[in-house]
Amino acid sequence: MLRILGRANSFNVRKVLWLCEEIGLPFEREDYGRGFRPTNTPEFLRLNPAGQVPCVIDEGFAMRESHAILRYLAAKHAATALYPADLARRQKIEAWMDWVAYDVTHSMRGAFLGGQPEEPPWNNEWFVAQGRKDLTAQMKLLDDHLATDAPYLLGKDFTLADIPMGLVVNRWFSLADLERPHYPGLARYYDLLAERPAYRAQGRNGLP
Repeated sequence: MLRILGRANSFNVRKVLWLCEEIGLPFEREDYGRGFRPTNTPEFLRLNPAGQVPCVIDEGFAMRESHAILRYLAAKHAATALYPADLARRQKIEAWMDWVAYDVTHSMRGAFLGGQPEEPPWNNEWFVAQGRKDLTAQMKLLDDHLATDAPYLLGKDFTLADIPMGLVVNRWFSLADLERPHYPGLARYYDLLAERPAYRAQGRNGLP
């Protein structure tokens, strides 16, 4: 059975849990990370040299990086509705996923990690303000896209791209002390995702 090493309240672990629930993939999850078993032990670092969660083990094959794990699992289990074989469509999915992994994640370090739990080193006043500014602009880009290619990121079909984006959108609406512009496409998208039981369990579940 698939082993998922990582605490259930981790932003990146929740992406993998959501996919598993979407495709009916059984798994066992073990608590690692902040507040649980450490990720800097020699045993864990042999599985994931980056010392981060999630670390996912599939029949002895250890994987790291949540988006790479999502692509692996979707491809292995032939979840073609989420991750199609068509390369042009797949590229669009991966482009959104990479945008989340790089640009949006950088903004959220300031907007969320620095501004809400006030985690060092992200809790620099300038970095928090810049993160909020950048994230607001990125959510405007997403809102504009959803106005023309709705209801999901790739139109009418829910795909793998919507999983990391769904966690981002949930965090956007969970940010405290932020003047959020009214983005109607984003609000519709958030409510549409909430119709999916797996998103309510792992995304819009009260955690930011």
